[in-house]
Amino acid sequence: MGMKTDMRLIDDNGLRIDGRLPNQLRPIKMQVGVLKRADGSAYIEWGGNKIITAVYGPHEAYPKHMQDPNRAVVRARYNMASFSVDERKRPGPDRRSVELSKVISEALTSVIFGDKFPRTSIEVYIEVLQADAGTRVAGITAASLALADAGIPMRDIIVGCAAGKVDGVVVLDLNKEEDNYGEADVPMAILPRTGEIALLQMDGNMTYEELTAAMDMITEAAKKIHQMQVDTLKSKYRGDEDVE
Repeated sequence: MGMKTDMRLIDDNGLRIDGRLPNQLRPIKMQVGVLKRADGSAYIEWGGNKIITAVYGPHEAYPKHMQDPNRAVVRARYNMASFSVDERKRPGPDRRSVELSKVISEALTSVIFGDKFPRTSIEVYIEVLQADAGTRVAGITAASLALADAGIPMRDIIVGCAAGKVDGVVVLDLNKEEDNYGEADVPMAILPRTGEIALLQMDGNMTYEELTAAMDMITEAAKKIHQMQVDTLKSKYRGDEDVE
């Protein structure tokens, strides 16, 4: 964040380097039911991100000491494939993926009716096949789709989206260059029906007014993304192709 660069990320017409307006999302495609052996699965392409998610469960939690007698334990595992970034990433979990696994687990736990499945575990795998900024919000968007595909009862489908600050301008859905050279990045996940926040992080510096503007921008975009999620789930049962 905030590395010094001569690159201008916003031109004189207020357009970004990929031609988008400040409040414009990158192209998004979604699909559910992509893995036959998982209880639920989803695939998302969001900008240059390509992410596949799989859900297994609820099934009896093992080992037994992992069980919660009152509710299901939701375990999300976020992983970036070693070939997902330009510089080959070392395989296996690093500090970042451990942290993201934890915050995503907490966000998903907050919407799942876990008390219906005591002593069980629900495993959620998020595999980033190609990374292009905003993988955590794209991953959580796809993960909640996979949970819905698995038929796990939830209060709402979570929508993830990010905003940030680039060349002093608040913008929606940062791409890789904006993420690397911009001043701030705010990943957020919300429940569209109630507007509750399931995940909120910030990297970089923003004023209170800028942060509020970023959150408003995300909330507005989340309505569109949520509609795509609903259409994607419906299209599976109608036998349509993926939704754009």
